[in-house]
Amino acid sequence: MAEIELDLPPEFLTASRDDWQAAAARALKGASFERLRSHTYDGLVIEPLYERVRDAACLPARAANLPWRIVQRVDHPVSEEANALLVQDLEGGASGIELVFSSSSRARGYGLSADSVEKLDKVLDGVLLDLVEIRIDAGYETTAALALFLALAEKRGQTLSSLKTVGTSDYIGKLALTGVLRNSPSVLRSRLGDLGHFARRHNLDMPVVHCDGRVWHDGGGSKAQELAFSFATAIHYLRDLEACGIAADDLPGMLSFTLSADTDQVGTIAKARAARLMWARLLEACGLPPVPMHLHMQTSWRMMSRRDPWVNLLRTTIASFAAGIGGADSVSVLPFSAALGLPDAFARRIARNTQSILLEESNLHRVADPAAGSGAIEARTDDLAETAWRLMQDVERDGGVVEALRSGKAQKAIGEVRDARAEDIATRRYRITGTSAFPDIHEKPVSVLAARPDDISEAGQRVELQAPGKGELMQALLDAARKGASLADILVSRKRGEAVSAEAIPPFRDAEPFEALRDAADEAKVRPTVFLATLGRLSEFTARATWAKNFFEVGGIEAQGGDPYEDAAAAVAAWKEAGSPLVCLCSSDRAYETLAEDAAKAFRNAGADRIYMAGRPGDPALCKAASNAGVETFLYEGCNALGILRAAHEHLGLAAPAGRGQA
Repeated sequence: MAEIELDLPPEFLTASRDDWQAAAARALKGASFERLRSHTYDGLVIEPLYERVRDAACLPARAANLPWRIVQRVDHPVSEEANALLVQDLEGGASGIELVFSSSSRARGYGLSADSVEKLDKVLDGVLLDLVEIRIDAGYETTAALALFLALAEKRGQTLSSLKTVGTSDYIGKLALTGVLRNSPSVLRSRLGDLGHFARRHNLDMPVVHCDGRVWHDGGGSKAQELAFSFATAIHYLRDLEACGIAADDLPGMLSFTLSADTDQVGTIAKARAARLMWARLLEACGLPPVPMHLHMQTSWRMMSRRDPWVNLLRTTIASFAAGIGGADSVSVLPFSAALGLPDAFARRIARNTQSILLEESNLHRVADPAAGSGAIEARTDDLAETAWRLMQDVERDGGVVEALRSGKAQKAIGEVRDARAEDIATRRYRITGTSAFPDIHEKPVSVLAARPDDISEAGQRVELQAPGKGELMQALLDAARKGASLADILVSRKRGEAVSAEAIPPFRDAEPFEALRDAADEAKVRPTVFLATLGRLSEFTARATWAKNFFEVGGIEAQGGDPYEDAAAAVAAWKEAGSPLVCLCSSDRAYETLAEDAAKAFRNAGADRIYMAGRPGDPALCKAASNAGVETFLYEGCNALGILRAAHEHLGLAAPAGRGQA
């Protein structure tokens, strides 16, 4: 192939930071340089330009040339259908699976019904258990589900030490997510210790305790909060295991982490790298051996949308790219239709192929820490690590993560960030493509699986369970599973202790408030409409008419009109023929000076009781005249779109479907 020479002007390669600042100053035309800076929800400053960090070192993460594992979520309620889906995943390139049982708080109404060794055998039919990483998430019953899995492995002749299994026992995450624990932390501590001793006795090279950052992220937390509370959880579990007699050298390998990956590409890369830094510092501070962090990342549930779900393909691609570049050991991509229901084989195939392309065609794993030296990413990594470490210290100073939840301090901190983001979403400073911007109100539905719940075994027998000790309880669970006990049998046989409660931090999606408006409009007997009263020449009104159409259709209100009209009387006549209950004047500021007041009066006199104006004229006198003439609301970039559209829905007599959206 012939070499291509780029003929670049010399100043392109030799320009200095001073040259850039001079050019920026000219472009700003006297405005403050501060306009080019932005801030994260953690208050971190993002500069418009960073220089290369020439002395940067690679952070310890995945080994160079080692691909991250492609993990697929398996949560179909019917065992045989779950098996068919996961076999397709493995044959199609997945190297790990996450078994999400119906008892998990993350099952979202679905989840495996494989509550016995026999049913789990059907789910994992044809799967070589020692070749695939298997993550087990059964919520409060994760330990019992792990016992079922180990019993199945033994039944198939597998040695337990050969398994690549990740347990996700996480009672702190359960408390944060649901607000309830069935037993006190002291009882749950002893159970974790029992599991840890069992793992070591049987040479299980697997994490058994989970620090789940998704709880804090999906609840609305910032990146530093996700890291801080995840590591405060890690400290709590290290103390739990140490108190139960687990050897110091074994402690680090018993913990695993899951963090969320979202469309903030630089932020996600920096978060993964900051987590590695914090883990190394934590082990050093605790006097523990420098064992590599076990880091799994999942694309953000919070960023997924039900409207125009195809955009989720772009979101998850950015997120999985960032997770892989950031050094995650394994990555799970939520299928693009996950927010609509149970994804079908097509959606699952695209989810895993997203990662396969990044690995097999883009070869992203071939370089160790490819972000090293990037000024923007290095700065964000350091800032995140320092901020999260301080927040973690604050949590520890106040009594630890459980106390932070019981006192409500954690919820308050998460809520403040959630409210700030909600305001940005409402005003569309934070745009959600396909939902709060560029909607398609006539989009075609996307297919999902019509899943029916499988039969769940009723508790038919009580099993003898030992008190937690040095692995005795886990051994009893394994023995019960071997004899055919179900999860229900184990559940009713457990002793209940003193329950613990706290305010829950429920997961939500950013798009929910606008989706609720679209749902209400779709379910109306007649689609609500707005008439675009375009004033002046085509060149004067086209830009704002297009913007206003987008604005109202975000709320499911279809735009009508928009043609050139000879005068206000012609526009009023067209409005009456259309029968739209809402009117929006659209034109340029210059046209408004001579046309807006008369047009508003004409529509008001004709009976229009809700008149909007697209744009916010800079002349206060014009705004006042338009308001006096009948304009009730001015629409502009940065206005509270959610509040205005909700008010329009209320005027139209539309109500959000029960249980959808946010208050």
